[in-house]
Amino acid sequence: MTGSRTTLLVAALGLLVGCARPEPALPVADAIVEAFQSERPLSGEVRGNVAVLYVEQSVQQLRRGGNLWAKVGPYIFLFSTEARGLFEGYPGLAGIRVETRVGDATVASAVLLRDELSDLQWRRSLNIAGLARRDGTNRMTLLEDLVRWGEDHTLYDYNERYTRR
Repeated sequence: MTGSRTTLLVAALGLLVGCARPEPALPVADAIVEAFQSERPLSGEVRGNVAVLYVEQSVQQLRRGGNLWAKVGPYIFLFSTEARGLFEGYPGLAGIRVETRVGDATVASAVLLRDELSDLQWRRSLNIAGLARRDGTNRMTLLEDLVRWGEDHTLYDYNERYTRR
């Protein structure tokens, strides 16, 4: 190969390598837990390109609130400025899953996918969840609204032990 062809080949390879896209950033477990600061015990991990938040739920809360409190747990965290911030801060994140637990038993689990909500739906989500967090203890219909919204916009699963009527 002549010198000019070699130079051309090296330049072309350099362009190809330079054009390779870096992997989109994903949060580490500590960043997930820090994003959702809570009085409840939390832990987190990343599975593939999904952030997973584990939330400990008290047995007393489930006894007092019944199946509604068992179902609403994941949505309190998913429809929050913290969840939206994770999506904005980590472009490689495809979804956020929140799993509420009592000990080793899963109570409820829901996954919110990145592209599920438009900007308008995010505002609506934050409003519904904010009202439920603020006034849900006194107005159970706000928790019911949040559960309905969550079931319409997430992939969810409930443990029948905690959610049967």
